[in-house]
Amino acid sequence: MIIIGLTGRNASGKTTAAEVLAARGFTSVSLSDVIREEARQRGLSAVRENLIALGNELRERHGPGALAQLTVARMLPDRNYAVDSIRHPAEVRALKEAGSASFSLFHVFAPLEARFARSLARQREGDGATLEAFIQQEEREFASSNAAAQQLLETERLADRVIDNDGTLDEFTARLTATLQMLQVASARPSWDQYFMDIARTVATRSNCMKRQVAAVIVSDRRIISTGYNGTPRGVKNCNEGGCPRCNSFGESGKNLEECLCSHAEENAIVQASYHGIAIRDATLYTTYSPCLMCSKMIINAGIRRVVFSEAYPLSDTATGMLKQAGVDLVKLKTHA
Repeated sequence: MIIIGLTGRNASGKTTAAEVLAARGFTSVSLSDVIREEARQRGLSAVRENLIALGNELRERHGPGALAQLTVARMLPDRNYAVDSIRHPAEVRALKEAGSASFSLFHVFAPLEARFARSLARQREGDGATLEAFIQQEEREFASSNAAAQQLLETERLADRVIDNDGTLDEFTARLTATLQMLQVASARPSWDQYFMDIARTVATRSNCMKRQVAAVIVSDRRIISTGYNGTPRGVKNCNEGGCPRCNSFGESGKNLEECLCSHAEENAIVQASYHGIAIRDATLYTTYSPCLMCSKMIINAGIRRVVFSEAYPLSDTATGMLKQAGVDLVKLKTHA
């Protein structure tokens, strides 16, 4: 997923930039959409003053990055996004966390006189009708002692690129396109290890264990041949429905493990392969947590040659030592930058 954030002053061309990016395959969204939705629910007109006040209120209530966080929650991982109306550094941080290395903030810049002329031409309700009113209106967005209010100047300073919009639409479009090409966004593809670990994390959402959601994916020749997540065995009431007394009592981690009815993710992935007659010798196992001792013995005896994990299991020192002794390549996946 590639996320291009758009910030800039009133009538600088942020919406036009979003439209240009939309024509190039990006899904265009605006942080103001969240505010406009709130305004509709309250029966308020979507004039600039109302939107600013509502935006500040939402940031005060839910945190300064709330608008971006609400927008990110609606994003789909298989799309690229152009995000308009970014006016607070916390919003930049929230989008950067969602897009990781594939996030860039564009500051769309246009001279004051050009912006005022555009503002008059679009005749949007609530915009300043005189140059003095226009300047006073936008200066209220520049900075504030209120941490939840708009902090446009500080947000502009965080920009990765400045896109000048002081000419024709064709010139602006050419500059945007050239900037996209400079980003070399194709390099943001995940590694194979990251790709399969991301799939494992999705598999983990199917876990029915009350204590911890874990998943494993077995891969051979870059092809998934088996998956598994932790939970009670086939035909036994799900853990989250009361099937495992130990898990549902939320006892201390690492104790009374012999009373746990849940099968581990690695165990289930290996057993599922056996159940369906699929060979896993020399395969790679991806697991969201490093294997326990029992699962490590199964991994070794199943002939799996490589284990990639995301987080270390608290009781895994003996297990990891045994895996290494048996010649299994044990790799901790580096987290996203």
